Amino acid sequence: MSISAADVLRDVVGILDSLGIRYVVGGSIASSVHGEARYTRDADLIVELLADRIEPLANALEPRFYVSRDAMREAVRERDSFNAIEPESGFKVDFFVLGRGAFDLEEFERGAREPFPPEGRTAIVYKTPEDTILRKLLWYRAGGEVSDQQWNDVLGVLATCRAKLDNAHLDRWASQLRVTDLLAKARAAIER
Repeated sequence: MSISAADVLRDVVGILDSLGIRYVVGGSIASSVHGEARYTRDADLIVELLADRIEPLANALEPRFYVSRDAMREAVRERDSFNAIEPESGFKVDFFVLGRGAFDLEEFERGAREPFPPEGRTAIVYKTPEDTILRKLLWYRAGGEVSDQQWNDVLGVLATCRAKLDNAHLDRWASQLRVTDLLAKARAAIER
């Protein structure tokens, strides 16, 4: 039986919803929703996970996924990440515990519920296109500005969503996050 990334993601967010754990889907899935679709074997979810929700989440994931409770506890304590791996498909879900920074919090609150997949009946909370761009620019900078994948994701979202982007939000946060130069370079690249 072939398991799709969409099936895995739908099941994971169903678990989070059932446990009342707030989340936002980011990474390559969000950039594919808002930009150019690309193949991925993982999902990035930002979660508002508290220590008392670790056991219920681990118990709900474990029948299907490999998870480490120790990694989960450390991620909650350190505001870091842990993952769950679906052995049959090899699909990996990276859970990033919500940070305390101003951008982390605003990005999380701005998440928008949209159909998944676009023609589907299940609704999933995704990062906004603006926040996907900003986070990808941060990852691009942190990686030494060499990741074609991160850069192409930024260009794809900018090109696809350009008419509906909240440019004031983009400019404000790009300045605060010190990626104004990268945002300007990306904007220039899609105007060519």
